[in-house]
Amino acid sequence: MAIIENKKAYFDYEMIEKFEAGIALEGSEVKSVRAGHANLRDAFCFIENGELYLKNCRISAYEKATIMPPDELRSRKLLMHKREINRLIGKTREKGWSVIPLRLYFKGRRVKAEIALARGKRSYDKKQTIKDRDTQRDMQRQIADSVRLK
Repeated sequence: MAIIENKKAYFDYEMIEKFEAGIALEGSEVKSVRAGHANLRDAFCFIENGELYLKNCRISAYEKATIMPPDELRSRKLLMHKREINRLIGKTREKGWSVIPLRLYFKGRRVKAEIALARGKRSYDKKQTIKDRDTQRDMQRQIADSVRLK
C-alpha cells in the first residue's frame, strides 16, 4: 500500500533500477507517516561511511506525540544489504547517476522506501514527456466523448 509518492521524480529522472529499503524511524514518525504527513518532493539519498541516508524527507510531527518530537527534516538511515549499498556506491560515482526516493509504503507493520538508481533528464526529454502526456490526455477525452455520444 503506497502512502507517499514522489511524482516529481518521474518527471525529473529516468529510473534505471529500483530497490526496497527499510527506514530507521521513531515511533511517532511511523504514526505520522501512517496518517500521510510526509513529503518526498525534495528528498534525495546520499552515502556516508558506507551507509545510505535519506535527506530532506519531511515527516511532520505527530500531534499526539511527546513534548519533544524529532526534527522534521533530520537525516534518516536507510537499511539495505551491504552488497546493495556497494552497488549503489559504484554506480553513483559515475557522472550523472543519483539515488532518488520514489515512495514510502507499509509492508506489514514496517515502513519501507522504494528508491531508484536514476539518471537526470535533459530539458528536451522533459518537453517530450509533457507532449506525450498531453496527447494521451487528448486521446482519453476523445474516447470518453465517443462513448458518451452513443
